[in-house]
Amino acid sequence: MKASNLDTANIAYLEELYRDLDDSQLPEQFRGGGPPPPAGAAGDRERQNGVNRLLWSYRELGYLFADLNPLKGYLTKEMRYSQVAESGPKKVLDPATYGLKGEDGSDQFFGGRYMEKPYRSLNELVEFFTETYCSTLGVEFLHIQNSNMRTWLMEKLEGRERLWQPSRDDRREILHDLVKAKEFERFLGNQFIGQKRFSLEGAEALIPAIRLLAKDAAAQGVKEIVLGMSHRGRLNVLANILEKPATEIFSTFAGGQEPAHYMLSGDVKYHLGYSSRLEFADGSKVRMSLTPNPSHLESVNPVVEGKTRGYQNKLKDKFRKKAIPVLIHGDAAFSGQGVVAETLNLAKLKGYTTGGTIHIVVNNQIGFTTASTDARSTFFPTNLAKGQPIPIFHVNGYDPEQVARALDLALKYRQKFGFDAIIDLICYRVHGHNEADEPTFTHPKMYTLIKEAPGVYEHYGRKLSSEGVYPAEEQKEFIQTYIATLKRCAEEAAELGETDTDDAFAEGDWQGFNRNYAYDQVKTGLPKKRLKELGEAAVRVPEDLTLHRKLSRIIEGRRDMIKDGKNIDWATGEMLAFASLLTDGYPIRLSGEDSGRGTFSHRHSVWQHSGGDEVKAYYPLQHLSEGQATFRVYDSPLSEFAVLGFEFGYSLARPKMLVLWEAQFGDFANEAQVIIDQYIAASETKWRRQSGLVMLLPHGYEGQGPEHSSAYLERYLQLCAEENLQVCNCTTPAQYFHILRRQMLSSYRKPLIVMTPKSLLRDKRAVSDLDEFAAKSFKPIIHDGNESAETLLVCSGKIYYELADRLADTGGGDFSLMRIEQLYPFHSDEFESIIKGMKKLKRIRWIQEETRNRGAWSFIREYLEELSGLKPEYIGRAAKASPATGHLSDHAAEQKKILDQAFTKEGRSS
Repeated sequence: MKASNLDTANIAYLEELYRDLDDSQLPEQFRGGGPPPPAGAAGDRERQNGVNRLLWSYRELGYLFADLNPLKGYLTKEMRYSQVAESGPKKVLDPATYGLKGEDGSDQFFGGRYMEKPYRSLNELVEFFTETYCSTLGVEFLHIQNSNMRTWLMEKLEGRERLWQPSRDDRREILHDLVKAKEFERFLGNQFIGQKRFSLEGAEALIPAIRLLAKDAAAQGVKEIVLGMSHRGRLNVLANILEKPATEIFSTFAGGQEPAHYMLSGDVKYHLGYSSRLEFADGSKVRMSLTPNPSHLESVNPVVEGKTRGYQNKLKDKFRKKAIPVLIHGDAAFSGQGVVAETLNLAKLKGYTTGGTIHIVVNNQIGFTTASTDARSTFFPTNLAKGQPIPIFHVNGYDPEQVARALDLALKYRQKFGFDAIIDLICYRVHGHNEADEPTFTHPKMYTLIKEAPGVYEHYGRKLSSEGVYPAEEQKEFIQTYIATLKRCAEEAAELGETDTDDAFAEGDWQGFNRNYAYDQVKTGLPKKRLKELGEAAVRVPEDLTLHRKLSRIIEGRRDMIKDGKNIDWATGEMLAFASLLTDGYPIRLSGEDSGRGTFSHRHSVWQHSGGDEVKAYYPLQHLSEGQATFRVYDSPLSEFAVLGFEFGYSLARPKMLVLWEAQFGDFANEAQVIIDQYIAASETKWRRQSGLVMLLPHGYEGQGPEHSSAYLERYLQLCAEENLQVCNCTTPAQYFHILRRQMLSSYRKPLIVMTPKSLLRDKRAVSDLDEFAAKSFKPIIHDGNESAETLLVCSGKIYYELADRLADTGGGDFSLMRIEQLYPFHSDEFESIIKGMKKLKRIRWIQEETRNRGAWSFIREYLEELSGLKPEYIGRAAKASPATGHLSDHAAEQKKILDQAFTKEGRSS
C-alpha cells in the first residue's frame, strides 16, 4: 500500500502547524511572568518549540503506532505507516525531526498543563507520551474542531485520569465475563456440532465491555440502554449480558420453539431481541433492550436511534441523558454500508438527535472472506466518522482493562457533550463467517496466526494470577461451576415445552393492545360542532405573526371551509384529524423531506414570520387548547433509509403516539426498501414487535414521468399476509380523516400504508362536507348503489374521479362504480354483500392507471374472482419496464384509452 501525496503533505502540514504555537501552549517563562520552571529546565524557546511539535505529533498520530493488533505480524508496520508517510515512523516521532539532539534527553521541558508533573526530561516525556498514545489504546481526537472537546480529552488522557484502572473486584468480574464468553461459545460448539451461532470467539472482550458500560451508565442515572448489533456474538450478549435463560437459547438449537414466538413464523436465533432490567451491587438499575434485526447489516442503526428518541420523549428526558443508544458494528459493515453515514448525519438534527451514541466496532480485520485492504480505502474502518466531533478509541482486544477504560471515556464524553464516541475493538474471528465456513481457503496466514494465538481469557487470566488478584486454582473452580450450569441448562432445554409468553404486550405502553386486526370499524366520527371548534382553533393567527400573503389566502380559505362546512380539501381534512387526536391526548410526530410545508405546498403545518428580520416559526397545531398533546413536525434530511428506520424505531417505543413518515414522492421509498421489507412488514411475525407507523406515499399518474408517478403500490400488496399491514388508497379527505383517527383509536397496532394524492390535493372533486367527517367511521369499500347494473367497474384511488365523470356523461345505465379504499386487509364480507345485491351482474372489470405489472391488479384479481364467481377483466396500461411514460401527450392518450375501454360493452381481453 503506497502512501499518497496527501499523506506526505500531511507531515509537512504538521511540522508547519507545530512550529509556532500560540503562547498559551508554551511554558510560563516563555509567556512572561508566572512561576519559574524547576531547576534544569530548558530555557530557550527554539528547543521548547521542538518539544511542543514532537508532543503534538504524538497526539495527532500516535494511534498509528500503538500496539493495537492481537495478531502481531498479520498487518505489517509498513502497511500502517504508509498511512502517514513513505519514510515511516522514524521521522514522525523522532525527536531529531524537530531539532532535538541526543544530549537534550536529560534536559527538562514543559510537557503540558494537564500532566501531574508538567516539567520532565525529554526522555521522560517521550516515555510518557508513548505510553499515553502508543500503548494498547490509541486515540484519534485532533480532527475535533471544538477546543473544549479537545481540551477535555487531553485532560482525561494526560492528566490524573490516565491512571484509571478498574478495581480489584472489577478485574475479577472482567475475568468472569471472559470465562463466560469463551465457555459459552465452546459449549455451544461441542453440544450442537455444525450449527450456526456466529461465535464471538476472538472478541470476547466485548462482553465485559458492555457490562461495565451498563454499570457505569446506571451509576450515572441512565434508565434505558437501547442496544443494536449484528448477529456475531448476539447469543453471547443475550446469555451473559441480558441474562436470557440459557435454557431458552439451547432450546432453539435443539429444535424447540422459541417461547416468545409461539404461533408466529419467528426468526433464526441470532436475530432475536430481548430486554431485561440489570441491577448492580451499588443498587443502581438500568433497563437494557437488544433490538431484533435481520441480516441486513447496519440496518438496525436508525431503528435503535428512533427507539431511543421515543424512550427519551416518554421519560421527558430533555437533555437526553437518561436513555442512550449503543450500536455494535462489524468493521467491514461500518465502512461499507451507506446507512452508517446516513445515521451519523442524524446525530445533531433537531428531529433526530439522541444526545450521542456509543459505537463499538468489533474489528475482526475481515469481512466474510474479504480482507480489509479490499473492503475500504482507509486503514481504519472508523475514518468515516471523522467529519464530526467524534473521538475514536482504537483498542487492542487483548487488553480488556483498556477496553473498559475506552468505554468509560466514551460514556463520559457522550454524557458531557452530547456527541457520539467510537470504540474500535481490534480483535479477530476464530472461525469463518460461520462455524461451517472454512476461512483458510482465502486467508491462510491470518488463520495460522489465529490458531497459534492464546485467547484473551488465557492472556488476561495469567496476568491476574501472576499479580495475585485471582489465583489460577480459583479460576479453574469458577470455570467448572459455569460449565456445570450450562450442562444443566442444556438438559432442561430438551424438556422445555411450548408456551406463549406474549412478552411484547407485557409492560408499559403496550399493555392492553391486541394482536389481531379488527374488521369491525371503530367509531372515528366527531360532532360537527367540535369539528368547527377544532378547525377555527387550527387557523387562528397570532397578532404578532406576519404571514406570507399567499399563505394568508390559504388559511383564509380553510377558515371559510370550516365555517361553511362544505368542500373541505385534503390538507384541511388532515388538519382536522391531527387536531382531534391532539386534543384527545394523542401526540403526533410527522417527518419527511419538506413535510412541514408539504412537498406540494399543501400542508403548511409551520407558519414562518414574514415581517422584518426576526426569524420565528409558529406551529398552529401546538396551540389548540390547554392540556393538548404535543405536535412535532420535522423536515428530514435527504435520506429515506435512515429516517424511515428511525421512525419505525420510534413507533416501537410510543404505541400511543401517531408516528408518520411522508415520502417526498412515493417512489422515494425505494431507498428504504430494507426497512419496509425486513422491519415494517415482518417485525410482528418474526419478532413479535408491532408498530403503528404510518407511511404517506404520494401516488398517481399525471404525466409527470416515471419517477413522479408510482409509489409502487404492488410492492406493499406483495408483502401483505397474516394481516400484517393496512394498505389504503383513499379518495376523499373525510376518508383520510377517518383512517388517521382509526390508527390511534383501534385496539391493535399495524403499520398503515397510505397512497396519498398529488393533483387531488387541489381537485375540486376531491373534497368532503363536514357531514362526512361526522359520519360514523371509515369505509373500506364505497359503492355507488346501482344494483341493477350488468357491469361493475372496480377501481382504487385517483382514477375513480375520471371514471365517475365519464359515467355521469354516459348516464350510468348498465355500469356501476365501486372504489376499494382499503386494499388490505380486504373486507371480503362487505364486497360479497354488495355483489349479492347486484342480481343482473354479468361482468366485473378492474380499472387502474398503473401498468399491468404494477398497481393492485395481481393482488386483487383473486379476491374479485373468488367472491363474485366471475372472471374479472383488466383495464389499464400494458405491462412495461418503466412505471410511466415521460411524455405528457402519451400519458393523456393512454388515460383516454383506459376510460374508453372501461365503458365499452366488450371491454378488453384480460
